[in-house]
This record gives sequence, C-alpha cells and structure tokens, in this order.
Amino acid sequence: MEKEVIINIENIAKIYRMGEEKVYALRNVSLNISKNEYVAIMGPSGSGKSTLMNILGCLDTPSFGKYLFTNQDVNEMTDNELAAIRNKEIGFVFQTFNLLPRSNALKNVELPLVYSGVKAARREEMAIKALEDVSLADRMLHRPNELSGGQRQRVAIARALITTPSIILADEPTGNLDSKTSIEIMKLFHDLWIKGNTIILVTHEEDIAKYAHRIIRLRDGLIESDKPNENPKTNFNV
Repeated sequence: MEKEVIINIENIAKIYRMGEEKVYALRNVSLNISKNEYVAIMGPSGSGKSTLMNILGCLDTPSFGKYLFTNQDVNEMTDNELAAIRNKEIGFVFQTFNLLPRSNALKNVELPLVYSGVKAARREEMAIKALEDVSLADRMLHRPNELSGGQRQRVAIARALITTPSIILADEPTGNLDSKTSIEIMKLFHDLWIKGNTIILVTHEEDIAKYAHRIIRLRDGLIESDKPNENPKTNFNV
C-alpha cells in the first residue's frame, strides 16, 4: 500500500534580487515526501538547503513552482492559513534551540499552545507530558541557562511535539552539540519516527544524515541526488 504524500513540490525556484542581478537559491526542484518518511536534506553552504527548509516549513514562499501541503496549494493560502500550518502541522527544531531565556522549560514548551488559545491548565498538562516523552520531566522548572545543550535541545523537541504536528522539521539539530549528546538526540528522532512522525532533517554532517532512511543532496540550488539509505544507522550506543 502506498503511503500518503504530505509534501509535493513541483519545479520550485527561489530567486533573490541583488540590485540588477538575480540570484537563484533554488532551481526547478521537485520532490515528494510521504507520511512517516525519515528524510535528510544535505548540501554544502550555499547549496539551497536552508532555503528549501524555509519553503517546506511555510516560512517562505517560492518565486515559481507549486507546493502542495496535504493537497493544499500553499501559494494560495492567506497569512493566517500559513501561520496555522506552522503552528499545528509542523514542529520546528533549530540548531540554536530558540528558547526564551527567562522562561523555564515548562513555559517554553507551552508556548505554541498559548498561540493556539489552549487554556492554562490544559497547556501545563500537555507540556508536562511532552517533557516526559523526551525524558526531561525532572528539569521542567529549570531555565535554559540551567540546562546543558542536549537538555535545551530536548526542550526544543518537546515544544515541537506539543501540537502533535504531522511533520518534525529539524534544522542542524545537532550542530551545537557534542558527539555523545548528538547520538542521544538522534535516538530521540528515531523513536519519534517509530511512533509515526514524519522527520525532515537538514544537516551538513554525513554521520547524522546516515540515521535517515532517505538522503536528498543539493548543490547549486539543484537536487544532485535523491536516494534511499539502504542501511540507516540504528546503533545509538555512545
């Protein structure tokens, strides 16, 4: 049985204007991503991978081409509809964690639910459960500066999961972490994939990409290769 396609991109391009000059960040990129896929997007600096991530996450729109998200045309959506997708359908995990420094872990995880209008008692209940899912319930009252890098990334992942999104979009999620902590975070992504989440991982690290089941490589704004990873890494021993 074929899996449901949740992302369908056809011939998208992204052009930036630098004075009179046009700079193509992406050129005629087409790809499909299905529900419960585990995909790594790779490429050197300037390859277009960050631009592609921003388009996939509805943070930016293509200059040309078509993007269907769960069969909805993203180009025809209003700002409010795009915001709803970012808030409910996509969980973002960033290299820099993007946590509020003065708020504890619990309040950071609750944040997307504040924007969704969820009542305070329910928000707290859901945030505690999300922190339990990333093995961080014992640190929920600590602020980011009282947590290690790995713990901060776990808080960011819990925040990404709080709205039960259909996609986890992770941009260099191990970029600021040591090797041991990176493996722990990749184990967490693996567990999320097992539970049915769709994982899209943007990375420049070969070792990290090898945990994914499909690797898309970009170069100069084009897809250089898009292949299944026949032997994804499943050894999480540190």
